[in-house]
Amino acid sequence: MTSPINPDPNPDPPTARTTDPALAPRPDPLDTALRLVRAQTAVVKRFDASLSGLHGVSLSDFTLLLHLAQAPGGRMRRVDLAEALGLTASGVTRGLAPLERIGLVAREAAARDARVAYAALTPTGRERLAEMLHTARQVAADHFAPDQWSSEDLTQLSTLLTRLGGTAPEHRHIPRP
Repeated sequence: MTSPINPDPNPDPPTARTTDPALAPRPDPLDTALRLVRAQTAVVKRFDASLSGLHGVSLSDFTLLLHLAQAPGGRMRRVDLAEALGLTASGVTRGLAPLERIGLVAREAAARDARVAYAALTPTGRERLAEMLHTARQVAADHFAPDQWSSEDLTQLSTLLTRLGGTAPEHRHIPRP
């Protein structure tokens, strides 16, 4: 019986052709993409569980706060924040609303143009983000434990994710506590 992922019902037994990486058949790109989506879902669930349980925020909230912390002056125009997060302007507004209500983010009007709105990290937001960063670093350290992931593995994964469109580390400074 064939499957959509592996259409060959009788794959050849391993031979020099399939065990030599240079001669091995190319993996199915769709299968690879779906594995990436499942892996991303698993990582998001781990971060969401810890951040929500300890700080009452989601990974999306944390990411939004982190972008603000990385911005000059701890603030960004909402439209720029939307672009950085890959969201619509209304999506950013919906994401900012609960963070504004709990005092982590404030809305600021531009001094020169009242039509421009900034999202700014509050002092409380900075303090809470430092706590969230500690939690996020621990989740990441647990997820990429040295007994399962070598430094070479992490370097290769980081390089491959950058090729897929992830922001290179040298372009995104993550603040240290």
